[in-house]
Formats: sequence, C-alpha cells, structure tokens
Amino acid sequence: VSSSLPDEVVNCLQNARFLHLATCSANTPHISLMNYTYLPTGSPFSPYPSIVMTTPPSSRKTANLQSNPLVSLLVHDWVSHRPPTLSQSPASQHQQQQQQRSASPPPPQGAPRSSLANLLLGINTAALSRISATINGEARLVDPDTPEEKWCKDMHLANNTFDTEAGGGSTSDTFGTSPPAFGHALFPRASAAGESEVGDGGRGCFIEGEQVRVVVVRIRNGRIVDWKGGVRDWEI
Repeated sequence: VSSSLPDEVVNCLQNARFLHLATCSANTPHISLMNYTYLPTGSPFSPYPSIVMTTPPSSRKTANLQSNPLVSLLVHDWVSHRPPTLSQSPASQHQQQQQQRSASPPPPQGAPRSSLANLLLGINTAALSRISATINGEARLVDPDTPEEKWCKDMHLANNTFDTEAGGGSTSDTFGTSPPAFGHALFPRASAAGESEVGDGGRGCFIEGEQVRVVVVRIRNGRIVDWKGGVRDWEI
C-alpha cells in the first residue's frame, strides 16, 4: 500500500491521449473512450489522487454511474501497428496493400507531412515501457453549478487543449484532430439535418443543448501488465 500511484502508471497517465472507462449496471458492462485529466494530488475539494472526465447527462455511462459508482479504467503506452498474420499468404497481403493504396490517394507533391507521420518519425521505441494499467476506483458525479464543477471543468479543458503549433506547424493535434470538448466519449454530434458531423476534429462529441456532468474518479487500486506478461498489483 502506497500513498501515490506507481511511477509507470503516472507516466502513462501523463502521456496517454485517451483512456477507456468501464462502467456496469444490472450486470451489463459498458465501455467508453474518454479524454481525461489526472490530478496526482487531488483538488481543493478532495485530497486523493483522482481522474476527471465529463459525460452527457443522458448517456449510458451516466446512468450506470448513478446506479453503480464502481469503475475500471484502462490506460496504456503501447504504440503498435497490427502486422500480417501467418495465415495471410503473400498474395493476399499484396492484394490488401493494393486496396489500401487505392482507398487512400497519395498526398499532393510538396504537401507537408502529417502530424502523425511526424510523431512516428520521432518515436524512440527503446524508450517505450509498453505497459497497460488497469485502475479501479469510485466515481462521483459532481453537483452542477458548484465551485467544484467549475474548477474541474477549467482544469479539464486546459489539460485537453493542445499547442497545435508544436506538432510541426499543423493546425491539428497529434492524431490530426482537435481535442474533443471537455473529454466526452468519442462520438459524432448529429447536425440539424440529422447527419453526423465527422469532420469537426472531435469537437462534435459535445452535445449541444445538454449540460455536461463532471465525473471525478477517486483512484483506489489497480494492476500493471507489461509486454512480457508480467503482472503487478498496487493499492493506494
């Protein structure tokens, strides 16, 4: 038992772009990809290591949290591309590559390299620790229109607004999209015409007309799994 998270978990939380939030109600699990803000020393309203997220009040995860506050989070530092399997013949691999080329036209000559390409070029694979961390905790929906809600939203927005010029002059973030507003799960917003807006860089995950709810997860314990299969449990 420790008063702080293991260094590997802290490193993941400080560098990962998203995490997965697992909730459950009536024995039915649900998982969401989320933006988040890690608070290593808590906040002025709680002294415990915590994670802040936000959710639309009508979402399934909000309903789950209201009936069952126990959650699991998954964060990792793996950077991987799925290689061909042994069951794929060279001919099928070539056909798949041709399909990918035809589906993705090459950029025009002289076009700047994408921010993702810049990221991949700059990756030092020797420095990747390659772990996944499961974090268990108890979630709380912060009361709306309170100083705590405003403080958490301000921190969360600041933590998920990125320097778009730091990735090589691109107007997008590391993955070519701007950060989703206030860290919702990543789903598109329906436009007035009823069509999903998929080109808004992720900001469409904010549902207009709904007042988002702040979720604060007090971290209790977890498990670290490394790329060799080693497992280590921890508790704070």
